[in-house]
This record gives sequence, C-alpha cells and structure tokens, in this order.
Amino acid sequence: MADLDWRGLEVIKYLGQAKINAVRASAHFLRDEAIERTPVETGTLRNSAKVTDNGDGGAAVSYNTPYAARQHEEVGWQHPGGGQAKFLETAALDNQKQLQQIAAEQIRKSLGL
Repeated sequence: MADLDWRGLEVIKYLGQAKINAVRASAHFLRDEAIERTPVETGTLRNSAKVTDNGDGGAAVSYNTPYAARQHEEVGWQHPGGGQAKFLETAALDNQKQLQQIAAEQIRKSLGL
C-alpha cells in the first residue's frame, strides 16, 4: 500500500487565505459599484468610501462622512449632480451574481485551480 502524505493543515491554510481574498475582492468591487451610484455635490461622500477588513476574514464597505447614512436613506432627495439614494444597498442587490463570481474566481486562484 502506498504511503499517504496528509496535507490537511496546509489545505486549511490555503482555504483560509482563499476566503480572505474572495471577501476582499468582492468588497472592493462593491465599493466601486456603490461609488458610481453615490450622490455627488463636492465629491467628499464618494471619496470617503472605503473597504475595511474586520480581522476575521470579513470586510465592510462604508462611508466616512457625518451625513452618509442620511444621504443613503433619504429616498425623496434630488441629486442633480448624479447618484441616487440607497447607493450601497442597490449596488449590493443588483450585483449579487457578479459578487459571487468574483468570490468564486478568487477562491479558484488561491487554490491554484
């Protein structure tokens, strides 16, 4: 019988990194899509969009202005400079399949497939 070279811990390490890569790539794509939908007057709100790693393999897309949440939620406001309400939410909802494809591709790359 042939000897088996068990490399389970190595596989687990690669899977962990694959998850991190998938989440980061998806979050950056989501940020870019949301920025395109973000209302613009001076550009400050769009420029404040960022991706933050949570340190546990997850990530968040956020905006760092005092008015970001209100601007996101006020569906009755007009945006003559472009953009829309619910800019982050609609970017996520409209791009679910693309986000999944990005994550899957990153996992394949990380695993050398």
